[in-house]
Amino acid sequence: MRIFVTGASGFVGQKLLPRLAAAGHLAIGADREVDVTNAEHLSRALAEHAPDAIIHLAAMSSVARSCQEPEACYRLNFVGTRTLLRAVEAEAPGARVLLIGSAEQYSATTAQSRPLDETEPLRPRSPYARSKAAGELLGLDAIRRGLDVVGVRAFNHTGAGQADFFVVSSFARQVAAIRLGHQPPLMRVGNLDSVRDFLHVSDVLSAYLALLDPAVPADVYNVASERSTPIQEILDRLIEIAGIEPQIETDPDRFRETDWLVGDSSKLRAATGWRPQISLEAILRELYEDWLARECAD
Repeated sequence: MRIFVTGASGFVGQKLLPRLAAAGHLAIGADREVDVTNAEHLSRALAEHAPDAIIHLAAMSSVARSCQEPEACYRLNFVGTRTLLRAVEAEAPGARVLLIGSAEQYSATTAQSRPLDETEPLRPRSPYARSKAAGELLGLDAIRRGLDVVGVRAFNHTGAGQADFFVVSSFARQVAAIRLGHQPPLMRVGNLDSVRDFLHVSDVLSAYLALLDPAVPADVYNVASERSTPIQEILDRLIEIAGIEPQIETDPDRFRETDWLVGDSSKLRAATGWRPQISLEAILRELYEDWLARECAD
């Protein structure tokens, strides 16, 4: 397949392009040279490349930044998705489109419940989450107009190379810096009682590739591990891996109320056979070793 990828230079995009190529696809990456909010740019790119599929990664992905810059978030995440779908309808109406959304489209609950499936009402709380939910609604409307659109609600995923404004990568950077003596043995953290669903980015990419199959019905799918992992466990395991004994200090700027957000991926499993393959232990070791290398290079 000829696959057009927006946001190709981001954390996920950089890992997706070689995976697509390894699977025998022709991957066409686009980033800042194709402004997804610019109808002319997108139409020209789709007409030139005539893709069989499109994976729409381009987005403002930081919840914190979306709260600081809500208008920019709206423009990139919502207007960008709307512009893309209009360009697809005009230039590549037969292409399968993966709209990459987020578990943030749900609302984390204040107490543990059953894993959330796709029937759970969306209650997005941040500008990022609202823009992603609204973009997904555009995709569902496009399906009714005959386009081949798949909405993807991806739960937390990480791996080597991820920026440290995400919680697991932040912890891994701090423990690596402490282990190397680059910072005092003090870790600043948010709420360690909250629970999340963590995946390795490679498993998430496997789900994306599976959803490219035109035999999979156009619909909305969770990509989730179904593992309930307290943030405290992430911290404890990374400290053990690093072999350090740091002081832990709560940072008021990072603290949020205790909540729980874990997904049910049975719909995706039934449609594609997908299951996550990489353990939490392997994820944490990879991140720690990656940050050790990055800290040594600085």
